[in-house]
Amino acid sequence: MFKKLIITCDEATTICDKNQYGAATLLDKIKLNIHFIRCKICMKYTKQNMTLTKIYKGHAKSCKSIVHCMPEKDKEDLKRQLKNYNA
Repeated sequence: MFKKLIITCDEATTICDKNQYGAATLLDKIKLNIHFIRCKICMKYTKQNMTLTKIYKGHAKSCKSIVHCMPEKDKEDLKRQLKNYNA
């Protein structure tokens, strides 16, 4: 029974990634925490991964308020260039 709870580092990183998006099951989380007892490298990976996710989410929220549009003049120039290219 206990052998089923032992996972490799590859499996641990996969569960870590799934956990960040809310896709990890309770059993996955238990396996991951058991793995952390014997593998401090995976624990560090998880902490770093969580930190990067928080930083990215904070940056993504601030980017949503910025409108990313091409100016009309540039759009018209691009359309003209495409018509000339296709002709």
